[in-house]
Amino acid sequence: MKEIFIKDLRKDQEVTEFFMVKMAAVKTGSNGKQYLDITLGDKTGELTGKKWDVSDGEYPALVDIKEKDIVKIKGIITEWAGQLQFRVQRIRKANENDGQQIGDFVKAAPEDPQEMYDFIFDTAQNLSDGDLRELCVRLLTENKERLLYYPAASKNHHAQLGGLLYHTKRMLMTGMRVCEVYTNLNRDLVLTGVILHDMEKLNEIDADTDGIASGYSFEGQMLGHLIQGVKLVDRMALEMGMDREKAIMLEHMILSHHYEPEFGSPKKPLFPEAEVLHYLDILDARMFDMQTALEATEPGEFSDRVWTLDNRRLYKSVNI
Repeated sequence: MKEIFIKDLRKDQEVTEFFMVKMAAVKTGSNGKQYLDITLGDKTGELTGKKWDVSDGEYPALVDIKEKDIVKIKGIITEWAGQLQFRVQRIRKANENDGQQIGDFVKAAPEDPQEMYDFIFDTAQNLSDGDLRELCVRLLTENKERLLYYPAASKNHHAQLGGLLYHTKRMLMTGMRVCEVYTNLNRDLVLTGVILHDMEKLNEIDADTDGIASGYSFEGQMLGHLIQGVKLVDRMALEMGMDREKAIMLEHMILSHHYEPEFGSPKKPLFPEAEVLHYLDILDARMFDMQTALEATEPGEFSDRVWTLDNRRLYKSVNI
């Protein structure tokens, strides 16, 4: 049984434990010597690691270590560039006699996938606009099987089993409350934008039923989920005979929700519901990353640097 989780690791700690491999490669350093570059994971997080000076005798076993393998590692936790890192001394693949359970190594959303799906589906069914209701219900129904396990990302926020549902549900909950404050917003349009905005991650990201992303599809790499989402809505709107203005506004919401060209959006939001969608998305992503970082931080201490938050180190209060 796994006893030490990544969130509990501390600098200078000696560790002998099982982890799941997220990435592994034997590389050659500037000194001409080979080393193992590895990213380890369990249900509480991820940690990079290095095994320096790989010998010729070690090489065959190390290159045989692949993504999703469970490995037993002995080493010391060090710090590099403000973040913890595993200095690996010994490593081997786990075997059946080790008795490890996959549930210890897969990050999952904290809510039941079926319950999250039901919340989102009920929201779609209760939309007043018939076109928006039909579009959302159809997409949710056709994609239900994958939605129950798909992550919302390959590495960053909500990269976990059921992560796409969790991200969408929390955005819906926040969006409902925002519409109570800003009564000029079209509630149906905001909620539809939330349901649709990341739907094509199902076809952008390659992921298995364990919620672990293995990479990106060919179309995902060439187009990305924003363009894929626009294509999807455009096709379905034509099939449904949806009003063209309404369809284009939905497509614009998907296209603009990353806000900046460097993040994939060629247009910034041009109406209030599209603007709100962007901030609902970024708010949930940042709150997720902050919560994840602080869960691994002791009260009164600062977290490791969080790359997705501009390398900030977050403070965890003692009394608040």
